[in-house]
Amino acid sequence: MPTLPVRGPGVRELDLPLPPRRMPLVRDRRPLKRWRYLGVYGPDVMLCLGDARVAGVPQRWWAVALPDGTLYERTTARRGGVELSRDRARVDPGEVSIRLELEERPGVEVVSPHGASFIWTSKQAPVSVRGRVVAAGGAWELDGPLGFVDDSAGYHARHTRWRWSAGLGRAESGEQVAWNLVEGVHDAPEASERTVWVDGVPHEVETQPFAPDLSRVGDLRFTEWCAREDRTNRLLFRSDYRQPFGSFSGKLPGGLRLAEGYGVMEWHDVRW
Repeated sequence: MPTLPVRGPGVRELDLPLPPRRMPLVRDRRPLKRWRYLGVYGPDVMLCLGDARVAGVPQRWWAVALPDGTLYERTTARRGGVELSRDRARVDPGEVSIRLELEERPGVEVVSPHGASFIWTSKQAPVSVRGRVVAAGGAWELDGPLGFVDDSAGYHARHTRWRWSAGLGRAESGEQVAWNLVEGVHDAPEASERTVWVDGVPHEVETQPFAPDLSRVGDLRFTEWCAREDRTNRLLFRSDYRQPFGSFSGKLPGGLRLAEGYGVMEWHDVRW
């Protein structure tokens, strides 16, 4: 296996099966895990959609979060009802209706060692989003750089644990900003996935410590609206998961102070 981690254009020079190529279902005795996550973060409504496969078993989910703490969410193994592709996202009408079109941008790619094998990710922010969300008797029209996309795949170690934060906003000095901060995966001192985007330009940043209760990461303070949670314990699979939506204040790595910021924090401890 090549020397890892690698970030940026060098990822495409690695002699490894990476998306969009087909990846083997098993490598180094570890099953393939892959997922695509879309977050839309703003002051009036936030949402996420996800499509994952762990050892070939599908799972799809969506959630809509409101500032008053209301949360609508669903997780299912069915393909119908949730669509998340490179140019659109959709949830069928019902309790919640989501119809979005995406204009994706080049992502920050990283390949890191993990256990006896490797993991890959591509993070995009901000992503232009247009569409409509209907929930709780209200409707929201979305049109702007409100999206965050996480594509990930790899052969993770049996026990994986991480903390993560993703968000979008505006600096007091006027720049459009976005961030992706993590500990536990792709978190080497250099060639990590830690990134702050300033007016669309990505910059790798130093390690940022997370508060155990997810109230802070580095100099960013977090105020929770509501949270997706899951505690699953099945024979060979166990997951302890929490992802709160909310607002951010304080200072980004690199020194820019937020005028406003919205997004998520996350804790995940999984055996898979």
